[in-house]
Amino acid sequence: MRRAAFGDRPEAEVWGALGGGVEERWLAAVVLGGQGWYAAAAVVLEGLMAGGGLFGSLAASTLASHRRQLGGHAAARVLDGRALAMVPDGGGRDPDDVDAAGARADALLGLAADAVGAGRLAEARRLHARVEPRGWRSRVRHQWLAAEIALAGGHAEQAVHPAGVAASTAREAGATRHILKSDLVLGTALVVRGTPESVARGVDVLLCDLNHTNRRGLFSLIWPTALVLANAQADRTFADMQNVKECAENALSCVLRRADPAGRRLADRSPWIPTALLRSGEPPNADAQTNFLTD
Repeated sequence: MRRAAFGDRPEAEVWGALGGGVEERWLAAVVLGGQGWYAAAAVVLEGLMAGGGLFGSLAASTLASHRRQLGGHAAARVLDGRALAMVPDGGGRDPDDVDAAGARADALLGLAADAVGAGRLAEARRLHARVEPRGWRSRVRHQWLAAEIALAGGHAEQAVHPAGVAASTAREAGATRHILKSDLVLGTALVVRGTPESVARGVDVLLCDLNHTNRRGLFSLIWPTALVLANAQADRTFADMQNVKECAENALSCVLRRADPAGRRLADRSPWIPTALLRSGEPPNADAQTNFLTD
């Protein structure tokens, strides 16, 4: 289950783990979220939250992340606040940050991401500065947020370095899903930076990323990667653009079908999620180059 959640098997079938212990169920929900099975993950996570403690806190942060991935930053903020309140005192050290320090980092980074989504960048910076990352997972997420804050502030050139650090750290850990998310952040930063060299490099990163996310069935990453790539390739042939947009549409449609009713409502109301892509002839309701924040 650790390999599926944080290692080299993010595409693993984990349905059988839903009847296991608290850690096994939480790990299964993490995997299901990456695969876009938000409704199934929500049932597990809500049950774990009711139990409180370490896995109650981690579950609240995970559900908050899934809500953000559907554009529900305000709903996620409530969950992240609950996660922070449930962090237990003390505890041992875990290599994947499945411990009290990791739970606290998850909650604070989640709150920072919620603030970015709401346009409160000063608050996001303060929360980001409070995080003391220990394990590889919190270090990767800390760098994601540094890049996302820079992008949201209009400083794409400052986002490239932390995105690259996140990608290197994830590769050292052998964490496939985190590698692919880091490459999405890096590719986006390079494309938004806008120089001919950075755009060309960003497109290469995103093309590779889209290939791997498709192969692994990580629908939560497929659609934002495809949308950023479609915008970056505006000068390509219509056929190329149409193929990438269809990839985004298919993945987003799949994600929304797999979401619970609350998640679908959040996505439909959100300016971050281009649900209009699914309605023929309408322009998307989000700028895919800058509003890609999925975690």
